[in-house]
Amino acid sequence: MMPVKILCAGVIALLAGQAHADCMQALTVKFVEGAPRDRFEIIHTATGVFVTDIRIDLASSSGGLIFDTEPGGAGVEVFQPFTAGEGIDAAEIADGADQINMRLDALSAGQRTGFTIDVDDRNAQSDLGQIRVTGSEITGARVIFTLADGDQLEAEFDAESRAKVCI
Repeated sequence: MMPVKILCAGVIALLAGQAHADCMQALTVKFVEGAPRDRFEIIHTATGVFVTDIRIDLASSSGGLIFDTEPGGAGVEVFQPFTAGEGIDAAEIADGADQINMRLDALSAGQRTGFTIDVDDRNAQSDLGQIRVTGSEITGARVIFTLADGDQLEAEFDAESRAKVCI
């Protein structure tokens, strides 16, 4: 019996390694909680794929997240306006919105960019208070990547504050 268990464990490890290797070609958005600015990092590792637009939709997040971009607006205490990183052409965001749409300069493999903004939750009993967002509170939020050919790919944020679609 012992050799069978070892063989099964080896096959499982091999398959797990292949699944991870397959996901080296990916589009990823990572949320980084920070003070006073939160950051979204956009990482592109998929060859032959060009991303022209990204939409981040917080509406289905477990924390009821919103973008807090103006003083005295929908958010709590601290606010931060949208500040685009290199390669982000345009983005419009209203204070208290739960979606942001960004136009990119055809982001391609090996490139990364991002933006800063303030994100607040609307949970009465939030993990760290409404001005700080945890991985569990962003869980369920979505990212929609629009490719140069018009196709769209969607990923959902996990408890590690990461939305990743494998190509």
